[in-house]
Amino acid sequence: MSTPQKPVESSHPVVTQRSLVELVHEAQRLQSSGDLDGAVQAYRDWIEAGPAPMAHVACFNLGTLLGAQQRHAEAEQAYRQAVALQPDFPHARLNLGHLLERRGQHDEALAEWQQVLDGTAQPELRVHALNNRGRLLEQLRRYPDAEAELKRSLELNPEQPNVVQHYVHLRQKQCEWPAWQPVGEVTHNRLLMGTSLLAMMGLSDDPAMQLLAAVRFANERVPKAQPVPLHSLQPPRTGKIRIGYLSGDLHMHAVGLLTPELFELHDRSRVETWAFCWTPESAMPQRQRILRAMDHVVRIDAVDDAAAARLIAEAGIDVLVDLQGLTNGARPAILGYRAAPIQVSYLGLPGTSGLPGVDWILADHFVMPPELEPYCTEKPIRLPHCYQVSDRQREVGRTPTRAELGLPPGKFVYCSFNNNHKFTENVFASWMRILAGVPDSVLWLLADNDTAQENMLRCADAHGVARERILFAPRAAPPDYLARFRCADLMLDTFPYNAGTTASDALWMGLPIVTWSGRSYISRMAGSLLHAVGLPDLVTDSLAEYEKLAVRIGREPARAASYRRYLDEHGRSSPLFDMPRLVRDIENEFERLALAHRL
Repeated sequence: MSTPQKPVESSHPVVTQRSLVELVHEAQRLQSSGDLDGAVQAYRDWIEAGPAPMAHVACFNLGTLLGAQQRHAEAEQAYRQAVALQPDFPHARLNLGHLLERRGQHDEALAEWQQVLDGTAQPELRVHALNNRGRLLEQLRRYPDAEAELKRSLELNPEQPNVVQHYVHLRQKQCEWPAWQPVGEVTHNRLLMGTSLLAMMGLSDDPAMQLLAAVRFANERVPKAQPVPLHSLQPPRTGKIRIGYLSGDLHMHAVGLLTPELFELHDRSRVETWAFCWTPESAMPQRQRILRAMDHVVRIDAVDDAAAARLIAEAGIDVLVDLQGLTNGARPAILGYRAAPIQVSYLGLPGTSGLPGVDWILADHFVMPPELEPYCTEKPIRLPHCYQVSDRQREVGRTPTRAELGLPPGKFVYCSFNNNHKFTENVFASWMRILAGVPDSVLWLLADNDTAQENMLRCADAHGVARERILFAPRAAPPDYLARFRCADLMLDTFPYNAGTTASDALWMGLPIVTWSGRSYISRMAGSLLHAVGLPDLVTDSLAEYEKLAVRIGREPARAASYRRYLDEHGRSSPLFDMPRLVRDIENEFERLALAHRL
């Protein structure tokens, strides 16, 4: 939300300050000529010549110059000298905080920015410090503190859409309902207009609202598509179809957990697979398995978006599959260069992206009905059974006993292991009514943060549900997390942000799901999976139906057991988990589009 401060130039009409102006001009001249070391030395000579009223400004400018050259230890020394000369110097403290944060000295960075707030800084610099603190506190999962800083920032300057975006999502993470809570002059309308696409997907299943959020982001933050597609500058393609996968999430991430068999099962007589990747390298088995599944891996983390697009075009990619969309760490600008003639959105963003250059979205007939098409900038590629791939080789741990997990004996166990930010006040209130309708039941949730947990328990209090009926499971390694599903009776889906990977995990482990399917792609994901696995009767179309079905199953435990038996006997052999057929379906569509372009 904030960037380091730029060099400062003084214009005070006294001799020493005029000489500082001359120094700044000389340093800029040396920089322009490419003599960066000369510019650094000019500042050092001037500072060492003796004390001057504006020496702290020279030290600050020296620090920014050294920081731009990645000489961070020297830059830190210059900034510390600046604040030693002038303790109430916000520019230097802001940049010093950034250096300390980069080194992992988080508390020290927060302290520097607090010094700015404790001093006499101008409002715009105070906003800068508050945003830095809010961003870092959010990364440190100190959510209430982060929200408090962002509120103060918005009270000082309500015209900050990026801060609004973080503020709304912070409230979602904490189950602070309503998420759209006005602050200062930030009205409900400004909150709506500043909400990110992923946050909007968790707040409204109105496809028009999701399209608005996507297009706004694309218009404000993504360069326009290039007038001449890069792929058109390459020689005509022949031979096998080349599929490129674009992602920074090919590791222990939802996308990386779902896709290994997609990559492994591609028919090498038909297609050639390429990964264009900025995922951090690791020796973890999941990462190594994905790398082995690719014919070619091209790292693009060290190049800019234009250079990455050129690498894709030069590889002769026919179909470029964007696995990230607008999620954290994405590089959507790459797609605007049109490095491949067919560019497809898949998995990472379950909905429209609004991105220039993205032509298609992988879907199926349930997750993307015809009435949704006007709200998508992409055209659908509808697979015949289900849009979602999964991994049949996921490792499963030993099934624990309910006692080992702290679950009470003899109770009907509802669960939802979705991330807390997917929980809404409306659906959580429904869960409380379900518990009230099935007195001999408990609700088992993922423990994410203390604030969210307390807010959920307060909601239980308000509905007359005893707190001890809400149980929280700590995060666990993937094999142990999967084994937990064996200890629940029924999964309650979230709405409008349905379970995706979590729904696949539950059904693979034989746990039935009750879902509510709405009007948007993301609110129909679990419904798609349930149709493909053969349990369409667990898909509802309204909150009232969802609640009624969940209560009925809870009151009839034998019915839940019947669903479990069905999944144990037929689930893994259903179309949902027929990965060879699903990969062939995807290949057929990609080949059709690629060959049509080659004509």
